[in-house]
Amino acid sequence: MIEVREVTKRYGTKAAVSELSFTVRPGHVTGFLGPNGAGKSTTLRMMLGLHQPTAGSVTINGRPFADRPRGMRHVGALLDAHGVHGGRTARAHLTALAVSNGLPRRRVGEVLDEVGLGDAGHRRIGGYSLGMKQRLGIATALLGDPPVLLFDEPLNGLDPDGVKWVRGLFHRLAGEGRTVFVSSHLMSEMENTADHLVVIGKGRLIAAESLKDFAARGTHRSVTVRTPDVAALRTVLVDAGASVALHADNSLTVTGLSADRVGDLAFQNMVPVHELTPHTATLESAFMELTADSIEYAAGDPR
Repeated sequence: MIEVREVTKRYGTKAAVSELSFTVRPGHVTGFLGPNGAGKSTTLRMMLGLHQPTAGSVTINGRPFADRPRGMRHVGALLDAHGVHGGRTARAHLTALAVSNGLPRRRVGEVLDEVGLGDAGHRRIGGYSLGMKQRLGIATALLGDPPVLLFDEPLNGLDPDGVKWVRGLFHRLAGEGRTVFVSSHLMSEMENTADHLVVIGKGRLIAAESLKDFAARGTHRSVTVRTPDVAALRTVLVDAGASVALHADNSLTVTGLSADRVGDLAFQNMVPVHELTPHTATLESAFMELTADSIEYAAGDPR
């Protein structure tokens, strides 16, 4: 379990993280989301003792990570897939880490096989693709067989098969009762991978809840309607207080009314309906809506 308690981190006069508190529990894949500059990387580095909080505390299973000797037995982490010596082979890189952490050398071959690099372990890392470096980073995190795992953008550079594999790996690790904390900007993958979310903006907590509950907080819900009498139905819906957008294919997007209400109004006014599809808020739409005030670098409208 990871516990962040009233953490503040300042660099000079700038607060990268402000009074941040949340708990990451075992048995779940917890996604860590926030706009650029939200403080995600700073928070991850404080978890690993690479940065010290200005105030507050960060503990992993009850203790600061820096207090644990041979830390790879307790926490595995992927922060930067490029942060390895390109002149070394993958096997040499992992062997050095295993020896320094008192881990059996057999773990090197085991994790290389687990991430699909068994036949590439003898190659120098400088010749690896980004996807292969990501797999090596995941192998490094798994090396100590730790109960807590932290991953920062683990899907960068992976092909669709690799993404599917990582998704399954994270679910398996969580199913074994481990704490799995994944920072990512890929909303579609968080929808398929995470079951809980921690969302921050400008260094402050926005939400810490299940993915389902967070997505439900978004207010952007709509209904797609198709009818042979577009004009009549549009008039009925607008009179009932809905916002109605007409598309080139003569479908209507209706906001402000539920699908049931749209259907009832069409029936009462004898307007035939060929399609009536409700659309609930997505994770991406909820994220954009709830973090809108936390975006540090907002681009202009491209139109």
